[in-house]
Amino acid sequence: MTATLYCFGESGNAYKAALTMQLAGYDWTPRYVDFFNGETRTPEFRAINEMGEVPVFVEGDLTLSQSGAIQFHIAELTGKLQGANARERAEVLRWVLWDNHKLSGQAGMTRFLMNFLPEDKRPQQVIGFLQGRLKTVYDTLNRHLDGRGWMVGDGPTLADCACAGYLYYPEPYGFERADWPHIDAWLTRLSQEPGWKHPYDLMPGNPSDRAAK
Repeated sequence: MTATLYCFGESGNAYKAALTMQLAGYDWTPRYVDFFNGETRTPEFRAINEMGEVPVFVEGDLTLSQSGAIQFHIAELTGKLQGANARERAEVLRWVLWDNHKLSGQAGMTRFLMNFLPEDKRPQQVIGFLQGRLKTVYDTLNRHLDGRGWMVGDGPTLADCACAGYLYYPEPYGFERADWPHIDAWLTRLSQEPGWKHPYDLMPGNPSDRAAK
């Protein structure tokens, strides 16, 4: 059975789930969600996910939302990307939760405000505040990766897929890979893993699609 992931290319949270399935070799297919025209707010979508968000994972009679829940489900089914032992699995969970709260939660909002709102509606004070907070977050990640190949253990895990979720996107939001050499090397390393694809290649939906209309 092929799983369906409700997603769109611009969503870093959807990318975490999609990348996890890719690296785990899971059988899945994307289903494009037209977020920018309000699909997630429709009654039809709310019937699939009451939270009105992507990603949503559907396989048989199972429906899951929230990228972390989907990631851990895939790891449990495949035995991959979860860490080699109980201590590593706890550390993977720690970094996934850190990403959701500290990194993606702020990077995703900053990127949205700077790129997907009309220019005259972009709250510059809020953007500046978030960018300041994110510098501390990037520093934490960069320091953690100093001398490490991966977030946890000797190979990629859910923690890598989670923490990298927004960091491959090209839109400007204050993150420059060259400023953070250990993050940069890690992102390159992850992109060399079998199955890896850039978010705009892995999922349908790209800012250029809307610009062409």
